[in-house]
Order: sequence, then C-alpha cells, then structure tokens
Amino acid sequence: MNNSLLKGFEVELFTGRLSGENVGVSDAVSKEFPEFVIEPDKRNLEYITIPDREYKHLNESLLAPRRKLRNWLALQELTILPGSTLSLGDSRKFERSDLSNPYHDFIESNYGTKVVTASVHINLGLEDLSLLFAALRLVRCEAALFLALSASSPFLDGKLTGVHSQRWIQFPVTPKDVPLFLNHGHYVTWIEEQLREGGMHNERHLWISVRANGPERPYKLNRLELRICDLITNCDLLLAVTTLLELRVLCLCNNPKKLDPLEGSLLSPQELSKLIDMNEKASATTSLDATLRDWVDGKEILCREWIAQLISDVTPLAKDMGLFHQLSPINSVLEDGNQSMQWIRAHSNGIDLPDLLKETIHEMENEEKLSPMMHRRV
Repeated sequence: MNNSLLKGFEVELFTGRLSGENVGVSDAVSKEFPEFVIEPDKRNLEYITIPDREYKHLNESLLAPRRKLRNWLALQELTILPGSTLSLGDSRKFERSDLSNPYHDFIESNYGTKVVTASVHINLGLEDLSLLFAALRLVRCEAALFLALSASSPFLDGKLTGVHSQRWIQFPVTPKDVPLFLNHGHYVTWIEEQLREGGMHNERHLWISVRANGPERPYKLNRLELRICDLITNCDLLLAVTTLLELRVLCLCNNPKKLDPLEGSLLSPQELSKLIDMNEKASATTSLDATLRDWVDGKEILCREWIAQLISDVTPLAKDMGLFHQLSPINSVLEDGNQSMQWIRAHSNGIDLPDLLKETIHEMENEEKLSPMMHRRV
C-alpha cells in the first residue's frame, strides 16, 4: 500500500559562534546561496525542501543545505545553533536584515524580537479541499502534541525561562481569536474580513499552529502547514514526527466521521477553539508533562499518554505502509524527554548553557557528516 502524501519542510535556523552566541549573517548567506532566504532579523534564515512522497529522499533534502551552510559559516568561524530562541542572544535589540524592506518595518515595530525564533514547518500535500479542511481541524486539535515532542527553547538571553517552549509562549499568535474553519468558504470569508478590518496585514499574516497553504491563498490551496513545532535538529526525530502527522491525516481519510472534530467531538467548534488555545499554552509550558484536554470529550489526559495513544492508533496503518519503524524515535522522546527537558535536566545537574549548546552543535555536525546511506531507509 502506498498512498503517501507529498511532504516538504521550511526550516529556520540561527547562526552564531561555536560558544553559542547568536551572530547574524543571513544577508551575506542569501547572496552566496540563493536557496537560503532572509528573515526580518539577520540572526536567522530559512531554507525550503523540495516536496517528496518518499521518506528515503527527505533525510538528505534536510541535511544537504545544512552542510552547505555550515561549511560557509566555518570560514567565518561561525556555526549553526540549536534551539528555537535567542538562547545566548540579546532579545532587547532587533537586528534588521534589510533596512529598505517595508514589511520588515512592520514586523519590527509591531512584534520586535518576539518573532526572532527558529522552527520547522511541516507541509503535507492535500488538494481535496474538503479533506484539507477536515485535516486542518484534526491537526489543529492535536497540534499541542507535536509541540511537546519538538520543544527546544527553554532558554532566552542566557537564562532558563521556566517553560519548555519559550518560542511558542512569546510568539504572537495572530489574529488572537481564530475559529475552527468549517469549510473552504468559511475560511475565505473570514480571511477577507480580517484583511478588510486590519486583523491581518496580508494573506500570509495568519500565525497559528496549523494553517492552509497554497499558490494563491486563500483561494487556491493545496497543502496543510504545521507551524507549531520548535526546531528539531535530529532528522530521524523530525521524520518520525512527520510520519506520525502523515499517518494521522491518512487515518482521517479512512475514517472521517470519527476523526474529523466536527463529526467526532462532543464539543462545539467554539469550545474546541478554546480547548486548542489552552492545550497549546499548557504544552508550551511543560510539554510532555502537561495535562491536556482531549478534543473528543474534553476530558483531561496527560500529554505523554495521548501521544502514546496516537501511536497505537496509527500502528496498523504504519505497518501496512512499511513505516512503523520510523516512529521509534518518538518512543525515545517519551522515555528520555525532548530537547528542552534534556537541557533543563543537564542544567540542573550543573552543566552551564554554553557547554550544553556546544555539545548539541557537535551532535548536529556529526549527523551531517554521516553518509545518507548510513541512515535508516524505508
């Protein structure tokens, strides 16, 4: 059986010194390598992978740009930094990448360094609009689980923040109240209203955990974009998270009455929107240790238990598609903790932040040096 979806990634990265301090060079990188694009603050940049259905190609698609960037950075005695916030940076100052860009003016004046974060956006191709919006509803109701698996931002300005995803805590979700879209028509009408009334600056200014994407938003859409994840530097884990997301959507295709929240939940769409917001805040705060509320009935459930339940639910399909082994890194996270939890644990045992960052930088380097053939393949 092979009914897999197209999968692509938008990966944001921080650059800096080997000691972990942020240093912005995105303007120079984008001139050297056109495939890297600048963000409003020059301390981070982004690359986008070519969509592919086959997992055996995705690992190299993710690692090849990192290798290229790292080799160039090494000439400047710089490197790629792990984590999703300015761990050793200065969040008091916005460092513009393009002083002539009016959109960057808007970002700096309205949001400042709240948006200076690194993350990974996972895109799944879905051209059937009714299926796309059902998937958007399901994934949005479960987005907090993916944040919990990916949390990697417990530090800001050299200090622990007290949360596991400082990135999602500080990130300005926009607009503040976004409904659970009932269908494409509801989505188009709502977006047009937001643009008229100034709730959104442009059609891209929908900054929520998961959104529809496509060549001409809001009218022509062809994919789901999960935006909530912190940066996942380990590609095996990133592909495991992507596998879980894809399998969950494919299970929805097979059983929409059960898995579309409009059909399978005891809660109203308005109640679901509130539940989503509460779950995302709880997951950003304590990630895998959070107590969340299940979208089916609103009852409390521990985040770890919910993720384990999802894995159990998708296992028959995963085995049928030959993808079950790809989920194993998630089990390791459930046992050992995500990046934030591991960093917090090590920090509490006396290891300082620069040393933690150096160690993770070396882990990233070693992963990039491995031959693609040495990675697990489907």
